[in-house]
Amino acid sequence: MDSLFVLRERFQELYARNSKIIDKAVQFVVALTAFYLINKNVGFMKLASSPAVILALAVICTFFPMLMTIIAASVLILAHMYAVSLAALGVTAVIFLIMYIFYFRITPKMALVVLLTPMAFAFKIPCVIPIAYALISAPSAIVAVGCGAIVYYMMEYVKKAAAGMKGSDAAGLMGQVSAYAKTVFQNKEMWVAIAACIICFLVVYTVRRQSVNHAWKIAVIAGAVVNIIIITAGDMYFGLNSQFGSLIIGGAAGIVVGLIMELFLFSVDYSRSERFEYEDDEYHYYVKAVPKLSVSTPEKTVKRINGHRETEIIDAAEVRKRSRKQGRNPQIKEGAPSRSHDMDEVEKMLLTQSLKQDLNLK
Repeated sequence: MDSLFVLRERFQELYARNSKIIDKAVQFVVALTAFYLINKNVGFMKLASSPAVILALAVICTFFPMLMTIIAASVLILAHMYAVSLAALGVTAVIFLIMYIFYFRITPKMALVVLLTPMAFAFKIPCVIPIAYALISAPSAIVAVGCGAIVYYMMEYVKKAAAGMKGSDAAGLMGQVSAYAKTVFQNKEMWVAIAACIICFLVVYTVRRQSVNHAWKIAVIAGAVVNIIIITAGDMYFGLNSQFGSLIIGGAAGIVVGLIMELFLFSVDYSRSERFEYEDDEYHYYVKAVPKLSVSTPEKTVKRINGHRETEIIDAAEVRKRSRKQGRNPQIKEGAPSRSHDMDEVEKMLLTQSLKQDLNLK
């Protein structure tokens, strides 16, 4: 478990050093993925669905705020709708205009939610977005999740009905407009998915703000389970054909993303939590304090060892000579080892000098 926290600290240090580069790289990947999915699902205009066009758009949008990516994606969708029919263009343009006037203009920070929600639906993991944003944002993100779901189901309808959306006269256009709007906004599967996302968001948001231990883990698991239950109930009630395998995988993906977010954003040590009680002239306070969990990143030290060390041998005569100069008269017997107290001191001195030389070389 400690290795996870060490890995988290290293990621945070890496992000702190290169935050601007990482943010722009993520923005580029999100924009490129969004444009690719749009062209894959409703790529009716050949010029707009060119890989060079989507790559150029992604690069340009990287150097602007995220709202510019939303506008570019909307323009790309409208270009493809124009290639299908004027009716598809008109209905889609009106819906986008309503979304912009009543929501994006008020909360531009939620533009990323509208971009990520259709992507999550396309990858069959729709509950990841409500779980993730319920952990870090306010309930205003619910509207953005709903708008993103509507955009996804609009593209799904046009993808399936593009071949039959023809007619140049006024009656044909009005019939297409009526059929388009009716089919999209009376799509039971869409409303069940939106209801599941909204209730999942509210459950996660409510539970994670409680003072119970492991609130984030409980919130994430509860949100994923509630999402699965609502979609299953809607499938049974309306007779929809939901893919339960994808539903389970999406719920598991939501849990994994939520646990990763807890690791990086809300790591606390519940074993050292404390409760305080105090009062003032007007209120009585009950406070629960839970310390954050942090692990220092271990530092590696490298030691160099010099295996080639020269040794010096001093014979007994040299020891006697040095000892006489210092006023000493060591007694060295014949046949005895040529070692004395003075020799030990000399060896210590030489060893000290050798170590100093090794340190200077390093």
